[in-house]
Amino acid sequence: MTAAKDDEFPAAGLVRRARRLADLSQREIAKASGLSHSVVSRIEAGVRIPSLAVMSRLLRPAELWLAVIDEEGRLVQPMEDWDDTRDGAERRYPSHLDMVLDPEPGEWWGDRYGLARPPETFHRDRERRDVMRMRSQWEVRVSKYRHMPPPPDLDLWWRIQRAS
Repeated sequence: MTAAKDDEFPAAGLVRRARRLADLSQREIAKASGLSHSVVSRIEAGVRIPSLAVMSRLLRPAELWLAVIDEEGRLVQPMEDWDDTRDGAERRYPSHLDMVLDPEPGEWWGDRYGLARPPETFHRDRERRDVMRMRSQWEVRVSKYRHMPPPPDLDLWWRIQRAS
């Protein structure tokens, strides 16, 4: 058996494993998942790479589900999509930035230009955001970070950054 390279998704092997677990032929799993036999055949042969939707449909007859896990084996949950976290043009705020609801003075970039403060915004400075996250996690998860020195206080960190 050949192992997939790090950048390859082992779709063919997973579909074959699902068929074995469900005890189904290619034709039977194709019918159960609403696909043609030729599609299943090409996927198992490695000629075609299925989309996530097709892969999910192929795994369902074996009662298998697609999941995302981190490198420590923990299940990663999808982000929720709330209507109130969209801007005036109905665009989502960037996922990699932390939302700030009802920003305080100085938390919004437009404060320095005298612009009206929006009901929500986000921090653009990733380094500042990371310090805020570290501090928040350290304060909340005391048992996990018990033996670690405290991260810098945000105000002190900010003053040092401005001075340099």
